[in-house]
Amino acid sequence: MAQPVIGVIGGSGLYEIDGFSNVEELTLTTPFGDPSDAYITGTLDGVKLVFLPRHGRGHRYLPSEVPYRANIHGMKQLGVEQIISVSAVGSMKEEIVPGHIVIPDQFFDRTQGKRASTFFGDGVVGHVQFADPVCADLSGILYDAACEVGATVHKGGTYICIEGPNFSTRAESNIYRSWGVDIIGMTNIPEARLAREAEICYATVALATDYDCWHQEHDDVSVEAVIAIIQQNVATARNIIKAAAKKVVDSRTCACGEALKYAVMTNKALIPEETKVRLDILMGKHL
Repeated sequence: MAQPVIGVIGGSGLYEIDGFSNVEELTLTTPFGDPSDAYITGTLDGVKLVFLPRHGRGHRYLPSEVPYRANIHGMKQLGVEQIISVSAVGSMKEEIVPGHIVIPDQFFDRTQGKRASTFFGDGVVGHVQFADPVCADLSGILYDAACEVGATVHKGGTYICIEGPNFSTRAESNIYRSWGVDIIGMTNIPEARLAREAEICYATVALATDYDCWHQEHDDVSVEAVIAIIQQNVATARNIIKAAAKKVVDSRTCACGEALKYAVMTNKALIPEETKVRLDILMGKHL
């Protein structure tokens, strides 16, 4: 079997991976525009990794401005089959203390329609299953890796994704808590949806940085507080990635790699040729 290629999308504070060898920087173009930055490829303890800073080096893109489709397309171009998303989040539960790690298994979308959230359109209609939006196999690997490196980690939980860039009002924060969500962030949707359409496994290492603004005994969330916790957590995140990379197996047994098998609804004879060309890397075998 071919060696697996693991993609890592770094969020706030994680702009590079230490310990890479055979490093190469690749600037790609995609049918969906330019990705956030150049992709950094290399090997980490013998495992091939592809790293991309979600917001660009220097943190240049707002959550709504991140070119999600281009980012995922570029990962597909480079042969990535599994994506580890590293994301800073707010905690919506007392027991998830800032500094803890969460491996969420559900998402709740509260973005406002400003983000291109599908590769379908322009003459081709498709619907992927998204009831279980992360890869259970990859999530399990990340949880085990987090335990191995000594992180305080919570397995499972719901990540509510808001538009941003502003943090929540106190009323919003308390309403979200009443819905039973565990963490709050701004970027994993539509990233996870697009990964599923690209038939790439996707799972998140969520770094809890604050208690949003709901907690009466803690200061309201601020950029300064978030950055301080992120700096503490980034080293842990890098260790989790390193441990997880060793655990990824050569062949996938999950359903992620066949997510589009029955997804395309359009009569293939009616799909425009230019659309087929644009989607070839992503879903050419299904068109």
